[in-house]
Amino acid sequence: MKPKTPHQLPLTRLWAPWRMDYILSEKENGCIFCNKPKKDNDRNMLILHRGKNVFVMMNLYPYNNGHLLIAPYTHADNSNELTIEDRGEIMELANASMEIIKKSMNAEGFNFGANVGKSGGAGIEEHIHFHVVPRWQGDTNFMPIISHIKVQVEGLLETYDNLKPYFDNL
Repeated sequence: MKPKTPHQLPLTRLWAPWRMDYILSEKENGCIFCNKPKKDNDRNMLILHRGKNVFVMMNLYPYNNGHLLIAPYTHADNSNELTIEDRGEIMELANASMEIIKKSMNAEGFNFGANVGKSGGAGIEEHIHFHVVPRWQGDTNFMPIISHIKVQVEGLLETYDNLKPYFDNL
């Protein structure tokens, strides 16, 4: 029997109903990636690391525990508007973030990338940012689909406090 090609396979759907909380929530005025770094309480802003050109923060509406966002200080809607230094630091911090999460949270894999533009799935399309989402075998299960519940095994601030010492050493 000849193996099926990808376009012959049944459509697989990824359900994330908890994301509606973010989609329907009232948004703060201005750009969060411009506003949050201007504030001085990194823990309240969930900022783990401030680099020269970019910063790392936790996602307030994570897909998984340890879901991080890496954003440039430059307000740009695509990576072509960033400097080579910005892009290089994004990659360095993405790699460092994955190593930290492997070490501190035993992540077995990652999703890494950006959603560019509204049609590309960007929730905040005016300021490019990159997602680092830790993954574990079996991390998606029946709970969100059947009961509209996403199990987060640790609170945001507890995860922040766990990760912050590692980022302080960057």
